Amino acid sequence: MTEDVPESRAAATVVILRNRPRAAPEILMMERASSMAFAAGALVFPGGAVDESDHALAAKIAGGLPLDEAAARIAAIRETLEESGLAIAFTRPLETDRIAAMRRTLVEGAGLGDMLSAHGLEVALDALVPFARWHPARLERVRRVFDTRFYLVQAPEGQAASVDETENVQLFWSGAADTLARCDRGEGQIIFPTRRNLERLAQFGSFDDLAAHALSIPVEKVTPWQEERDGETHLCIPGHLGYPVTSEPIATARRA
Repeated sequence: MTEDVPESRAAATVVILRNRPRAAPEILMMERASSMAFAAGALVFPGGAVDESDHALAAKIAGGLPLDEAAARIAAIRETLEESGLAIAFTRPLETDRIAAMRRTLVEGAGLGDMLSAHGLEVALDALVPFARWHPARLERVRRVFDTRFYLVQAPEGQAASVDETENVQLFWSGAADTLARCDRGEGQIIFPTRRNLERLAQFGSFDDLAAHALSIPVEKVTPWQEERDGETHLCIPGHLGYPVTSEPIATARRA
């Protein structure tokens, strides 16, 4: 009998970083609403699924990028504005009122391309630095399967993030190590890919260092697998992609 496994859907998420003096960069984290079907109640980076309007815009502005890569970056920009109110990767600074109006337009169902045309704006897709790509294994048996690209971007100056009160109920800025410690104290929950990515992010003290690291390692799709280690089942990932921790006991690994 054919195994009933959901078809995967392309998605994009963004690690938004802001440098701070004599400390590791802060990262924007969001707590997903408990009613969400995917990663309910978990701390995540902004992001979401790629939709048809993203592909349509990619066909116009991809430049030298593959269309699926361009569509993912467009989705990352769109979802970040919807979820956090931050206008990342625009080619010029934007006024607070304009950002708020654009956010409302997206929430009402407009595509990013329509919004750019209406406001006479452009986005810089190369401002997003490819960091990782994750896809759950068939054995995960998750209800929703996302093929998710992760990007790094610098936080836009002079903008304030705010919750959308639909998909997320809280947001905060925190260093990667601080967020991990928060969750280890039981003050937050993170799924397996988020934990591994935070551990990787915590190794670097500035956006520039992190971006240089990301560009030095080709992005390969990370598909975790199960393996018996010392009599215990672990969820594992490859060891050559920059992650300092590459396995965790199944008993403690939270999955979506």
